Amino acid sequence: MTNSTFNGIIAYTVTPFDQNNDQINLDVMYQIIDDLINSGAEAIAVLGSAGECVYLSEQEWQLVAQQSIAHIAGRVPVIVGICELTTKKAVERAIFAHDLGADAIMVSPFSYYKLTDNEIYDHYQSISDNAAIPIMIYNNPMSCGVDMSPTLMLNMIKHIEQAQMIKESSGNIQRIHQIYRTSNGSVPCFNGSNHIALDAFNAGAQGWCTVTPNLIGDLPKQLLQAIKNNDQTLAKTLFFQQQPLLEFITKHGLAVTVKAGLTIKHINAGDARLPLKPLPASEVEKLKDILTLINHNTH
Repeated sequence: MTNSTFNGIIAYTVTPFDQNNDQINLDVMYQIIDDLINSGAEAIAVLGSAGECVYLSEQEWQLVAQQSIAHIAGRVPVIVGICELTTKKAVERAIFAHDLGADAIMVSPFSYYKLTDNEIYDHYQSISDNAAIPIMIYNNPMSCGVDMSPTLMLNMIKHIEQAQMIKESSGNIQRIHQIYRTSNGSVPCFNGSNHIALDAFNAGAQGWCTVTPNLIGDLPKQLLQAIKNNDQTLAKTLFFQQQPLLEFITKHGLAVTVKAGLTIKHINAGDARLPLKPLPASEVEKLKDILTLINHNTH
């Protein structure tokens, strides 16, 4: 089933902690959300990889979901991320997100044992059967240990009622080509690999799921607008301005990099949860240079 109204830039929040990494810093979380909305994001996604979803307690996960939806207050659609080892837990969180009023859930199967296609299919089917909320099928093999083929994901879109869109984060541009070609462009596909953003838009991606607006504001939105205007020269210029940051994020990880970048911007979101470690000082300096250069080239 496909009737998704999502498109464009879907901006991802980090989960800010206090200085001891013990408590969620709600005031900073609200500031981050407001800044992302002001950057022109068409939707906000919380509790994804950047939001350290697998590092949060049950109470913390629920608090972030509740307070994010309440603070956004319908200004833009909200997607809640779900990444669970068990189907039972994924269903519980889907129901919780639905009851809060989330507009969609982003579901990635998380694996210890290798999952078969049938097991993955039934995982999504169970979520759809129990929660009447649109599902973004999230393929994130590098983080979750599960690599879903375009064929499997498109089959789920066709046959599972709530499965409505795909986020492809393998970094393989051919996956986006295949999804677009096989579905004749009818299935909304979102790029989740920052470093291939330009190619993904040109391959037919309906949008870009990204943390980068946390650090560079509306530049991702400007790139999308250039694509919509069929201005490839401007699109390339905007992409290559962002490319050093996109590659840096890909190398060092979403939460670690964005939290370091927010600190550079004088927004204290704390560190990522252990065992993740903060960026070394030398890498923080490199990130600072990248952000300074981007700011210089765009003003």
